[in-house]
Amino acid sequence: MSPKPRVAVIGAGLGGAAVAALLQKAGYPTQVYEQAPEFSRLGAGIHLGPNVMKVMRQIGIEERLEAMGSHPDYWFSRDGVSGDYQSRIPLGEFAKREYGAAYITVHRGDLHALMVEALDPSQLHFDRRLTSVDDTGSEVIMRFADGTTETADLVIGADGVNSRIRETLLGAEDPTYSGWIAHRAIVDAEKLKAYDLEFESCVKWWSPDKHMMVYYVTGDQREYYYVTGVKTPDWQHGTSFVDSSKEEMREIFHDYHPVVQALIDCTESVTKWPLLERNPLPIWHKGRLVLLGDACHPMKPHMAQGAAMAIEDAAMLVRSLEAVGPEHYADAFELYKTNRFERASRVQQVSHDNTWLRQDEDPAWVFGHDVTTQELKAP
Repeated sequence: MSPKPRVAVIGAGLGGAAVAALLQKAGYPTQVYEQAPEFSRLGAGIHLGPNVMKVMRQIGIEERLEAMGSHPDYWFSRDGVSGDYQSRIPLGEFAKREYGAAYITVHRGDLHALMVEALDPSQLHFDRRLTSVDDTGSEVIMRFADGTTETADLVIGADGVNSRIRETLLGAEDPTYSGWIAHRAIVDAEKLKAYDLEFESCVKWWSPDKHMMVYYVTGDQREYYYVTGVKTPDWQHGTSFVDSSKEEMREIFHDYHPVVQALIDCTESVTKWPLLERNPLPIWHKGRLVLLGDACHPMKPHMAQGAAMAIEDAAMLVRSLEAVGPEHYADAFELYKTNRFERASRVQQVSHDNTWLRQDEDPAWVFGHDVTTQELKAP
């Protein structure tokens, strides 16, 4: 049997960490290159539905995540002004029974730390910003901003919405500003005890031009996180995020329910981010290069499934390499795209439309999906 190919993963975010962990478990010599100078606990929350937890099971961190995260019994949608309920989507024990795994909310940094721990530390390289990549036909040469050069047999672009690998395949093109921004803040839940109000474990407050998604990010419910979506005509800051303020939040959400007012009152710091998108890409791979996650299907976070799609991509990409044989990598990459494109594009569209779970609906097509066992569709 020929040795498995050397794989380079560009980007150690959630998708990159997932694919690297699965490749290393499958015996592929896999190096990971991350442009950030070090790992940090970035202040944001994340939903991990049963569809993602099945991949966490494969990586070997499902139980630790379950112990770490908050386990909401429902996803509630409520009218932002009146507070009237618009949907009640059962999670908790229902999710375990019906979809085959838990639904949790967790701090993104805590999840990321667990995923990074699953990697071989000797094969994880920080402060390595890719500047160019050259597929020679027999191998791939990668050049980094620090002057170093590395080679690999296959390169996976998990390098986000401004992916250098995507640019190599399709040319330079800025992502599209969606017309929405997101405010993000973590609130000390201890402060909320001063209010005679109910702060639910997972609730989205809605109105036509804005919303606020709120949930706990720790199992002990000490940290309560909110992320907004606010229609905003343009983004003129030239950076990935800027500081916002309690005063700005009060102005935007002035007519919202007292629960939301209490959250804003208890906010110590808040940032705002432009939400970027791309239309579905015509190609996901070429030669020895292949994309996953935001590099090929960036989306608004309005389904809480962006990272989930990257992690599902990771599982399918490794499945495809194993099913076809890594020596037939071009066929494996096409098998991967065939079995991911329709689902990822559908989630992109629903995220763009911002309709997910606003009213009662059956979320089984998302939460019940198992990328680790789905029947593979031939290209």
